[in-house]
Amino acid sequence: MLAIVQAGGSGSRMDVLTRERAKPTLPFAGSLQLVDFPLSNLAHSGVDDVWLSVQFQGATLEDQVANGRPWNLDRTRGGLRLLMPQQGAGSMDEDGFATGNADELYRIRARIAHHAPDVVLVMSADHVYLLDYAEVIATHRESDAECTVVTTRVEPGEAPDHATIETDADGRVVATSYKPEEPTTDVVAAEVIAYDPTVLVRVLEELHARLGEEAEEGDSGLGDFGEHLLPAMVERGRTVAHPLDGYWRDLGTPARYLAAHLDVVTDDVGVLERPGWPVLTQQPQRRPARLLEGAHVANSLLAPGSTVEGQVVNSVVGPGTHVARGALVNGSVLFSDVVVGEGAEVTHALVDDRCRIGEGARVGGVVTDHPLDDDVIVLVGAETVVGRDAFVEPGARLEPGSTA
Repeated sequence: MLAIVQAGGSGSRMDVLTRERAKPTLPFAGSLQLVDFPLSNLAHSGVDDVWLSVQFQGATLEDQVANGRPWNLDRTRGGLRLLMPQQGAGSMDEDGFATGNADELYRIRARIAHHAPDVVLVMSADHVYLLDYAEVIATHRESDAECTVVTTRVEPGEAPDHATIETDADGRVVATSYKPEEPTTDVVAAEVIAYDPTVLVRVLEELHARLGEEAEEGDSGLGDFGEHLLPAMVERGRTVAHPLDGYWRDLGTPARYLAAHLDVVTDDVGVLERPGWPVLTQQPQRRPARLLEGAHVANSLLAPGSTVEGQVVNSVVGPGTHVARGALVNGSVLFSDVVVGEGAEVTHALVDDRCRIGEGARVGGVVTDHPLDDDVIVLVGAETVVGRDAFVEPGARLEPGSTA
């Protein structure tokens, strides 16, 4: 089996938080990162031939995965292999950066064919879930499928952001719609798909022959998997669904990123403490979290190395972060080595690494109607300094290294 973890894309919806990092390296629950989830699932599922496809800010991802060592993927044969964008590899629509995850598969199709696996398992790197991929492969083989799509249910309002999936009584996929304005189902593709590699390569080339002429220079025309690739596979009649039981979250927007953190501050939701299935990571070791006199912490996670003297409520405090006396952090995620000064307030905000929130400053505000709307969550880029007694209004975006 060959696993391809697609970690490309600029993560534009996360705005200033992904200016200088690949989205899969975003932290989760204080002590983990998003890419830990697919790599840990692969390690526990016994899949040890893994290609990590890197596009935007690839160096940041390379540093974080440490050659695959935390997942026992640093080996001479097989193991973790990083796929970087290439120049001079072929025609214009095979060189450089991909324009979608299906386009990316087209660009590496020759490598897939040369590798000649029995099954290709393709997944995204920015979702939180636990899954035994061996069960997906079992469904794929037992159904004699060309394509097996892992599915999950989402809130009705989220379905328009995904590829929806409709099946018959036997689990065969009979219809799919990519980001429909009026979805007819809440079942969506969880962006984990098993393919027959020979069929995958053939369909990619057939789609390119049909779509490539109308695409812009340097673009195969295939876009994301839900636009053309998945519908083409469904049309062939041998695509089946594998339902995912349990927690699954897409963390692609500020609201969903924050909501997922609020999910885990009081409950492991079946992903953080599953016996025999730990989420492995290479995050550096730090001293235990420290609570000093006067601290008040409720419904929150404190990462190693953090220090709290003030109040932390419904929040995640990252490694090495310090919340000073009299400060309040509410409904927020603080990344690593953040300092929240005395008397400062941080509400419904995502604060990146090494930021400084000055004494008496107010970042965000209390929002009662829609506390998890993208438009009211403050995003503070890395190494930003918010001055003493400054006010950062709800929904603000502060670029990395800025001063407010």
